Amino acid sequence: MVVAGKVFRLSDSLSVDELASKLEGFRVEKPFEEGDYKFTLITEVTNLLAKPNTVRGVYSHDYILHVFHRGKVAPLPRTVEAVFSFTQAKGKTFLTVVEKKRLANFIANKLSEIIYEKVGGIQVARIPPEVLKEFHTKNPEDTKITFFDNVDIPNVNKLSLYGPDLVGTSLFEDYTKHGDLWYIVARAAKYGYVVGITRDASVTIFNLANKDKYLEYVEKEIHPIITE
Repeated sequence: MVVAGKVFRLSDSLSVDELASKLEGFRVEKPFEEGDYKFTLITEVTNLLAKPNTVRGVYSHDYILHVFHRGKVAPLPRTVEAVFSFTQAKGKTFLTVVEKKRLANFIANKLSEIIYEKVGGIQVARIPPEVLKEFHTKNPEDTKITFFDNVDIPNVNKLSLYGPDLVGTSLFEDYTKHGDLWYIVARAAKYGYVVGITRDASVTIFNLANKDKYLEYVEKEIHPIITE
């Protein structure tokens, strides 16, 4: 019961209609041949649904994995599939890809190529360390994990605190003086979710399985705290 995803921002705010028109019906087929093996690898956008201020869909991408079988290495097709959502809010357009960070970054670049015909149109979103700290102060008794980077102590790259009482210690305030809050895991009191958030807007909900509810949480609670 874990749902992970990452939020990005668009360099140019496009309308829902413009996004839907660029994504609708997108499909590319690429033949693959290796020895006796022949496959058609497909990249496509499906299940596209446009609502006021939102466009959601599924991005899928075939790739080849080489596996060892009976003394030989054979190519085997695999499919990456992820739910995505473009949302307009306060003059900005955000993209949320419901997948772990590395794959979400890959899919964001692919969607940028579809929409802008280049990589870079969809960019990393940022949450300032002071905003992460504010998230903690709203749920102080439920903060479980904190990580700090940009530490000003020589030969110390990162600092971390674990435990249910970590915010009641002087160490937390001391660490904030020496580094920037990078990652926090806390219970969102309003929802009851245990949420992990990083400054580059990777969001993991550890006690949720519903992707629609995940997107709803991200749109209501994460989009407003993204400043770049």
